[in-house]
Amino acid sequence: MRKKIAEHMVASRRTSAHVHTVFEVDFSRIAKIREGRKTSYLSFIIKATADALKSFPVLNASVDGDSIVYHEDVNIGVAVALETGLIVPVVKHADAQSLAGIAQTVADLAARARARQLKPEDVAGGTFTITNPGASGALLGTPIINQPQVAILGIGSIEKRPVVVGDAVVARMTAVLTLGFDHRIIDGAMADQFMAQIKKALENWDENAA
Repeated sequence: MRKKIAEHMVASRRTSAHVHTVFEVDFSRIAKIREGRKTSYLSFIIKATADALKSFPVLNASVDGDSIVYHEDVNIGVAVALETGLIVPVVKHADAQSLAGIAQTVADLAARARARQLKPEDVAGGTFTITNPGASGALLGTPIINQPQVAILGIGSIEKRPVVVGDAVVARMTAVLTLGFDHRIIDGAMADQFMAQIKKALENWDENAA
């Protein structure tokens, strides 16, 4: 597994023109919505990302030789850390799932990944990847694109930090989200617009839709 990961990462660096853009996101509203629920922050992020991918289909694409392949389905891979490395089970049709459905799918995939019970179809067909270095306390990461995809989202640690609101400094639940994207295919302006939509959705989450 380690050898395959190494080959995949080196090939990705060789293939894609990696660029990263970083956004700070206020999760305070979602933190309140989560009170009394078991829904993870990751589930909210997957849902917001899936919706943004429908608005910006070039980020839900892949490269095949000299062609850009646009995918109709939004299948989001979620990196899961194992003792021997990373595996990326895929949340299929994430754009068509409810928040609760995504939460259930993620929990099932993660549990089966750690128990080494994933099937080949569970890790196939991804069109976009999310990785979560923040789970181990990292402020942010600069992830390598999962080829042949064209973008990857990294999630930093979600915790209370000082934030300026008006003229006051207050404690808010925040995190840094990092988008790694292939500059051959995606311009910086579009990458930032994609991230801005995710940020807006997470900071202004409709509780009735949760």
